[in-house]
Amino acid sequence: MSKTKRIAIYGKGGIGKSTIVSNIAGAYSEDKKVLVIGCDPKADTTRTLYGSRLPTILNIIKEKRNAGRKDVIFSGFNQVMCTESGGPEPGVGCAGRGVIVAMSLLERLNVFEEDLDVVIYDVLGDVVCGGFAVPLREDYADEVYIVTSGEYMALYAANNISRGIKKLKSRLGGIICNCKGLDNEEEVVSRFARKIGTKVIGVIPRNQLVQKSEYDAKTVMEKFPDSDMAEMYRELSRAIYKNSDFILPTPLEDEEFEEFFQKL
Repeated sequence: MSKTKRIAIYGKGGIGKSTIVSNIAGAYSEDKKVLVIGCDPKADTTRTLYGSRLPTILNIIKEKRNAGRKDVIFSGFNQVMCTESGGPEPGVGCAGRGVIVAMSLLERLNVFEEDLDVVIYDVLGDVVCGGFAVPLREDYADEVYIVTSGEYMALYAANNISRGIKKLKSRLGGIICNCKGLDNEEEVVSRFARKIGTKVIGVIPRNQLVQKSEYDAKTVMEKFPDSDMAEMYRELSRAIYKNSDFILPTPLEDEEFEEFFQKL
C-alpha cells in the first residue's frame, strides 16, 4: 500500500479554504481514494462535495454515544469520504473542541487505517487554539499549506499560522494564493512567501464559476469539469501531490511585517 498523503490546509476565516479543499478533493477523486475532514466550527467544508450540510461529529455523538463509521462518514462526489468535526454555538465553549473529539473518534473507528490515497484537513487559522493545532500537534497531517490573498489581514493571519507551524515543527509545503483581484496580488503573495522561506505552490484566480457552483452546492469539479477553472484545481492538486520541498518557516516579527507592507 502506498503511503497516504496527509495534507492540512490552514488560512484566515473566509479566505476560501473550504472552496479550495473541496475542489482539490474533487480533482484527486478522479483517480484516488480521498477523505476530507472539516475542522471548522462552521462545518461547511464538505457541503459542495456532499450536496448539503452534513451532521457534525460533535452533534452526532450527543445523540448517539456509540456512533459508528456509518454515522460519521458520508460519501460525496466521486465517492469522496466526507466528515465534519463541528463545534459549539458561537459564544459557547471552545471552538476547537470539536476537532479534538472528532480526531479521537475517527481514530477509534480505525478510519485512518483504511487504504486512503489522500486525507485533507480544512482547518481554521487560529492555531493559538489547541483544538485547531491538533492535526499538526498529534501528527495527523504530514504537510501544511496556507491559503491567503494579497490582503493585509489575510497575510497577517498567514504569518501567524507560520509561527504556529514553526513552533510545532511541522512541514510547510507552500502558499496557495486565492486571489481577490487586487493590483499586483500574485507578486505581493510571492514576496511574502519568500520572506518566510517558502514558495507559492498555486494561484487560484477569482472566477464566477466558483459562485455558480456553490449556489448549487457543487464543486467546480462536478458542475464544470471541462472548464479552465477545473483544470486550475487539477494543476494545484498535482502540484501538492508531487511536492517534496518542505521547510520550517521563518515568520516575520510584527515590526518586520508592518515594514514589509509599507514597502509594497
